[in-house]
Amino acid sequence: MDESTSNLNESLRFVILKLDYSVDKNDCYHEINAERFLKGLGKLFYLVKPEESTFERVEDVPNYFAEAWPYFLLFLLLENILLWAEGKPTMRLNDSITSLSHGLAHETAKLVFKVMESYCYIYIYNKFRLLDLSWNSLWTWYLAALAMDFFYYWGHRASHEIHILWAQHQVHHSSEEFNTAVGLRQSILQGCSFIFYLPMALIIPPSLFITHQHFNLLYQFWIHTKTVKNLGPLEYILNTPQHHRIHHGSNIWCLDKNYGGVLIIWDRLFGTFATGKDDEKIVYGLVVNKPSFNPLQLQTFYTVSAFRKSCEMKTWKLKLCALFFGPSWRPGSPRLGLDEEKIKVGPREKYNVKIPMWCNIYLLCHFCVVVYGYHTMSSCYLKLSPASVILSVIYILASLTSIGMLFDNHPYACILEVLRCMLLVIVIQNFEFPSMNENVLLVMEVFFLISGLFWFLRSINVLQIIPEEKLEKTK
Repeated sequence: MDESTSNLNESLRFVILKLDYSVDKNDCYHEINAERFLKGLGKLFYLVKPEESTFERVEDVPNYFAEAWPYFLLFLLLENILLWAEGKPTMRLNDSITSLSHGLAHETAKLVFKVMESYCYIYIYNKFRLLDLSWNSLWTWYLAALAMDFFYYWGHRASHEIHILWAQHQVHHSSEEFNTAVGLRQSILQGCSFIFYLPMALIIPPSLFITHQHFNLLYQFWIHTKTVKNLGPLEYILNTPQHHRIHHGSNIWCLDKNYGGVLIIWDRLFGTFATGKDDEKIVYGLVVNKPSFNPLQLQTFYTVSAFRKSCEMKTWKLKLCALFFGPSWRPGSPRLGLDEEKIKVGPREKYNVKIPMWCNIYLLCHFCVVVYGYHTMSSCYLKLSPASVILSVIYILASLTSIGMLFDNHPYACILEVLRCMLLVIVIQNFEFPSMNENVLLVMEVFFLISGLFWFLRSINVLQIIPEEKLEKTK
C-alpha cells in the first residue's frame, strides 16, 4: 500500500468519525459566554477569522453544521416572533415540520453520501492535484471560499436546468412558504451534487474544502426569510433574502434566476440575475405544487414524473433529452423550453389541512422523539451493525412519513401510526439499547403504547379526527 493510499484511508476514517453528530460534551456543555455565542452566530454569516478556521488535517475540521442547530432553532423562534409582532401569519406547524423532516432525512442520507464525497475528493487531490497550495495560507483560504461559491453556482444552476437533477432539488422548492424552516428542506439525494465540487480537488486542500462547504451551506440558511428587507450596498455583492426570494418564486419571471450561494456576482456575470417587481407578488412553491405534507411522497413524486415523461418519448434521443434537458423542454423546443409555453402562475390558495390543536401537539411531540432517536443513532452508529443502522434509518423515514400523512389527514395514516407505535414497543421490549437511559426507554415505551392504542381505536372508527373546518360547519 503506497503512502497516498494510506493517507486516503486514514483521512476517510476520520471523515466517518466526523459523521458522529453528537457534539463533544466538553465543547458543548461548558459555560456559555457572549464571545462564544457571537462566534457561533457569525458562522451563519461567514463572519469567521481564517486563522480560527484553518486546519491541516481533515479530522481537525469541526462539524460546524451540527454545532449550528441551536442557532437554526433560535432563528426559527425569532422569525416567528417578528412575524407575530408585524401582525403577519406565523409559520404553519405542518409546513415547518415537513421542512424539518426533509432536513432530517437529508442528514440521515449524509451517512452514505459524505463518505463517497470525501473518498472521491481526497483520492483526486492525492493523485491528480496540480498545485501544492499551503493549507495555512490566507490566500488559499480565500481562494477556497471563492471556488466553493463558484462551483456551488454551477451545481445549483444544473439542478434547475437538468430535469433529472431538478427532480431531486425540487424538494427544496416544494414549500409554498418562504421562511428559515425552508432553508433546511433538502432532498435525500442532494448529496449527489458533490460531483460539481470535484474540480476543486485539483488545487484546494481537503480540509479547506470541507470547512468552506460548511460555511457556504450555513450562510444559505438565514437568507430564507421575508422578514429581512433591503440590505443596501450589500445587495450588489452578496446573495440576500431579497435576491433569494425571487429564486424561490414560481412566477414566470422568477424561474431560473439568482442561483448564487453566498455571492450574487455569479448571476450578474452569467446572465441569471433578476430583481423584484413592485406590481407582482411572488408566489412560492413549485409551478405545479404537490398537495401533501408527506415527505416521502414529496421526495419521490417528481422523479417518477420525470421518468414517465422520458418513457413517453418515441426515440432514445428524445428519452435522454427528457431527462437531461430542462424541466420545461418539449420536442422541438430549445433546451430549457420556451417561456411562452411555460405555465403562468398567479395568486393561489396554499395547501393546508387544519387538524385539531391536540393533534398538532401530538405530532410535534412525536417529531421531537424522532429527532431524539436520530441523534442517539447517529452518535453511536459506528458501534452498530450495518443491519441495525439500515433498520434505524428505515424506521426514521417511516416515522416522518406517518407524521406527514397525519398532517394530510390521510385515511390510512392511523393504520400506519398503529404499526409504527406498536413496532417500537416490541423493539424496546426485545432489544438492548446501551446508549439510552432505562428511564427514558420506559417513558418512550409507555408513550408509544398509549399512542398505538389511541390510533387503533381511531382505525376501527371508535374515535374520529375531524378537521377544524368540518367542525365549524357542524356548529
